[in-house]
Amino acid sequence: MHSHFLSHFFFFFFFLVPLLCLLLLSFPHTVHCQCSKRPPVIFNFGDSNSDTGGLAAGLGFPINSPNGRIFFHRSTGRFSDGRLLIDLLCQSLNTSFVSPYLDSLAGSKFTNGANFAVAGSATLPKFVPFSLTIQLMQFLHYKARTLELVAAGTGNSINDEGFRNALYMIDIGQNDLANSFSKNLTYAQVVKRIPSIITEIKNAIKTLYNQGGRNFWIHNTGPFGCLPQKLSLVQNKDLDPYGCISSYNSAARVFNEGLRHLCVEMRSELKDANVVYVDIYSIKYDLIANATKYGFSSPLMACCGFGGPPYNYNIKVTCGNPGSQACDDGSKFISWDGIHHTEAANTIIASKVLSTAYSTPRTTFDFFCSQLTI
Repeated sequence: MHSHFLSHFFFFFFFLVPLLCLLLLSFPHTVHCQCSKRPPVIFNFGDSNSDTGGLAAGLGFPINSPNGRIFFHRSTGRFSDGRLLIDLLCQSLNTSFVSPYLDSLAGSKFTNGANFAVAGSATLPKFVPFSLTIQLMQFLHYKARTLELVAAGTGNSINDEGFRNALYMIDIGQNDLANSFSKNLTYAQVVKRIPSIITEIKNAIKTLYNQGGRNFWIHNTGPFGCLPQKLSLVQNKDLDPYGCISSYNSAARVFNEGLRHLCVEMRSELKDANVVYVDIYSIKYDLIANATKYGFSSPLMACCGFGGPPYNYNIKVTCGNPGSQACDDGSKFISWDGIHHTEAANTIIASKVLSTAYSTPRTTFDFFCSQLTI
């Protein structure tokens, strides 16, 4: 979009949140706030929280049934029983799901963007697949090749204007923190690494900006100290009142404050850029703290796993592998497999993201709908 149009568009919608988005708060299992205009092109970078099939396609990693059992009715490479947050955000714009960049069999021409997220990804080390740096390198290759096709008049590819108007989503950092703790680093040592993680995300945003990108949607990291996997594996746990590991969640909050500050810095530094910071941590922690209110009975127990209460997680018998079992009704669980969320939880998370109450600035997701031709 042109900056003149964007400024008028933004101020108009800053106060007039679409009615359907507001209704989401009353009806948390509905996630439609459809664009009346053309949906945006979306490029996503991240880890398993937004991986829609990258790990399965890129490494052939088996993500077996019962993953995908309730919406897709088959495994699609997503770590959930159904849709992820990114899927629900796409549906709110009435656009198709963003296909994994690595999936050559998806049948996608990537006309609505591409998903570079791969499970297990972190920002550091920089050149280990599929780090944030590697994902950016893939994007740069993809963009260059796509523009070659446009110049040659081949197909219905995204043109330079399409890349400029696209929405660039980043959801990464959780694995950097979790990996540091798993190496038995102290809390102080983990926190000391956080500025380096933030720097990688800053470099990614600036790279995309220098490539013409102007719209950025940045998720902070969730309370990974509440994950059944961590609770099952960590000895001598320092638990908070809700049963989560205090030090893990404290590190997540330090990271999130650094990320929030980065977004403030980027808004100031990058001319004409829209940088939205989304507080995923508060949304997910609220689910744990007020589980009963949302209809969840066992907030710290995995639906799919092995071992039964309290966490139903065994690192040797994970969901989809022989010996594991899935609960009958995933809608009663927040955690699907001990690490990732059920579609029921993701649906509530999506409704809260779409409400704008957790976004800075309070920008509606359909702000990024474009009337311009790709």
